[in-house]
Parts: sequence; structure tokens; C-alpha cells
Amino acid sequence: MSQVTTLVAKEVRTLFTSPIAYAVIAVFIVLSGYTFTVTLIVSKQATLVHIFFQSAVQLILLVPLITMRQFAEERRSGTLELLLTAPVREIDVVVAKFMACMVVLAVMTSLTLIYAAVLSVYGDPDWGPIYSGYVGLVMLGAALLSIGLMISALTTNQIVAAVVSLGLFGVLWAIDTLAALLPQPFENWLLGLSLLAHFTPFAVGAMYLSDFGFFLTVILLGLFLTVRALARR
Repeated sequence: MSQVTTLVAKEVRTLFTSPIAYAVIAVFIVLSGYTFTVTLIVSKQATLVHIFFQSAVQLILLVPLITMRQFAEERRSGTLELLLTAPVREIDVVVAKFMACMVVLAVMTSLTLIYAAVLSVYGDPDWGPIYSGYVGLVMLGAALLSIGLMISALTTNQIVAAVVSLGLFGVLWAIDTLAALLPQPFENWLLGLSLLAHFTPFAVGAMYLSDFGFFLTVILLGLFLTVRALARR
């Protein structure tokens, strides 16, 4: 456990000594803040549903920038081989990088709590959808991070890792559109893979065990495949 803690601290320092983390956080906050302000002025409704959906799309666009360097750049520069020759297991390295990325995600989402505070001061919001929306964002972000890490572990080029991650995220987000064109049972099969279909209940105030199970499965599968990718180096 001490090794993992040390690795997590190292990876967090690495992320926050790079301008990428700050740029990603800044873009996320500026865009969501602009949307919150404009929507609140126009609709005058004490709700964050629109923010949750926009934040989900922003995560799809920004998470590849966080994960692309985690393994690809280290593999290219040779530092990954050096790290893995140390007395640490592949799973320790993967968990440490995942937790460090989750710190960036936590900072991004926690900064948007000011919107909920504004609504509580000037309105009477329904807190159920706000609580579930934030839970959904964290689950979605963690799932995207695990997939992004897996892709980064499979390549030595961080640009390739980012592009492939973005493409896969986009497909998994919009796959329900393709599912609507297919007959049963193929429609249900594809809907079962849709990030949007599993995130929507969280955003509107409903939390189902099946959606928790979906995101947890994606997270664990992504981390497992990342470990296997490193083990086959």
C-alpha cells in the first residue's frame, strides 16, 4: 500500500507540473461556467441538468488529453521500462496512474459545485438530481479514464492515443443512434453499451443499480486490460 501511495503522489505531481492538467481544468470550468450563466439567465430554472450533459460531453473531449501521455509517452521515452524494473507490480503502476487522473477529475467536478451553491442562494433547487448528477459524472469520468489508460498503454505515440480514445468515446456515447436503426435484439445489445443511455438516469435524478454495474464493469475491465497490456511489454 505504501508503494501505491508513493506512486500516486508521484503521478499527481507529474500531472500538476505539466500545463496540460491546468489547461484541461481551465477549459472545462470556462465552458461549463458560460453555459450555466447563459442558461440561468434565459431559463431562470434552478437546475443543473444541462450542465451535467454538457460536462459529460466535455469529459469525452478532454479526458483523452489527460490519459494520452500516461503510458504512451513513458513507453516512447523509455521511462516506463525503467519504472517497471523497479520492485513494483504492473497493477500498482496502473492503479497509481488511474488515481492520479481521478484527482484531476475530482478537481474539475468539485469546482463546479459553486453552481449548486449559487442555485441554493438564489433559488430552491431539487437536490436529488444534483446529487445523482455528480455521482454520474464521477462514474462516467472514471470509466473514460480507464479506457483512455488502456489505449495509452497500447501505443508509443500520445497523439495516436488521444485520437483513438476520442474516437472510441464518441462511438460509445452516440451508439444509441445506431442502435435505433437495428432490429431487436441487436438494438438492446447496442443500447447496453451506450454511455449516454447509462449516464442519462444520473443526470435527471434517477440512480439504478444496473447503471452503477455498467460503469463499474467498464472501469474494472479497462484497468484489467491496461495491466495485461503492460504485462505483455
